Amino acid sequence: MDKERIILGIDPGTIIMGYGVLSIEGKKPRLEAMGVLKLNKFENHYLRLRHIFDRVIQLIDSYHPDELAIEAPFFGKNVQSMLKLGRAQGVAIAAALHRDIPICEYAPLKIKMAITGNGQASKEQVAGMLQRILHIPDENMLPQLDATDGLAAAFCHYLETSRPKFEKSYSNWKDFIAKNPSKVRK
Repeated sequence: MDKERIILGIDPGTIIMGYGVLSIEGKKPRLEAMGVLKLNKFENHYLRLRHIFDRVIQLIDSYHPDELAIEAPFFGKNVQSMLKLGRAQGVAIAAALHRDIPICEYAPLKIKMAITGNGQASKEQVAGMLQRILHIPDENMLPQLDATDGLAAAFCHYLETSRPKFEKSYSNWKDFIAKNPSKVRK
């Protein structure tokens, strides 16, 4: 039986940062925690970044994750918002690096595709699918969908790292035949 793994997932933000913690025992994922960090009470952007760093360190020290999965910033129209979001993500990554936690970054489209099968799924659809998959009672669901977005990053990482790895990869049938001549009948 595989040893237990803990994955911390983060949806970075400068107003609200969402997080989710999954424990994996064998091949069974289980919700440990999810929540949000509300940052709008800090008027100074730099104080928000400091609070993100401190809170991610607290989450790491509380749950002892083996890995961090974080949502990559998406390309929006507002460059200033992108820069601030990238800083928030960078600070969360720095906190994980400070505690020697390996990091994996996933694009929002990849996370949505992994959870729902649809890269254009809404936040509500992602939350609903996670609720069903992980058997989360209604009373444990938070109104802020940033929490389930953080959990979705962790669950996406679980799915990506739980797939069997193949030693050889092939780009097409011709490539397969070229690399496996003994398996081809003439």
